[in-house]
Amino acid sequence: MDLELDSTSEKIVSATFKLLQKDGSEKATTKKIATEAGVNEVTIFRKFENKKNLIEITKQYYLQVLINTLEEIFVFDESQTIEEYLKISFYGILNLSDEDFSILKVAMEEVRGVSEKKNLISEVTDVILNKLEEFFKFQIDKGTVREDINSKSLAIMCFSVLFQSVILWKIYDKDLGFETIPYADDIMNILFEGINP
Repeated sequence: MDLELDSTSEKIVSATFKLLQKDGSEKATTKKIATEAGVNEVTIFRKFENKKNLIEITKQYYLQVLINTLEEIFVFDESQTIEEYLKISFYGILNLSDEDFSILKVAMEEVRGVSEKKNLISEVTDVILNKLEEFFKFQIDKGTVREDINSKSLAIMCFSVLFQSVILWKIYDKDLGFETIPYADDIMNILFEGINP
């Protein structure tokens, strides 16, 4: 779902996202949003009807931005080796912008509440898992991965490493205390060489 916004709506959505990051949805009042966007509060209601719609549209807008970025990161060229693809994907996640990680952080905060709609974080997870699984199915068909390997299990394993070791750490500003590129190389080594002596 690609949302088309006029310039005023985009300013309001941008201001809403900024306040969601800073204050959360409860404290992000329409008055604060209007002030941040430099518009009259009535304009918010005219464009979005109510705060709930505005927040939903804001989340969907930024989610689409992130999903487009993730789809670009996880697209694969059939000539790539598994190691090349995983390294490019891992480094792509490492190089996500601060805004992308902010989108993930807002999505993670949403998990705390009950949502009638599918959680944003579930949509992000689905995009990454589906792309990884598609890649591994292709590799199994190509004969570069054993036939008895479940492509979904392999996708989940790689996703877990990416998500836990990069995304969560970056979202919550955890100082990793080590260089990420050698860490990524170590993970690739374990994946391809195993843990047996």
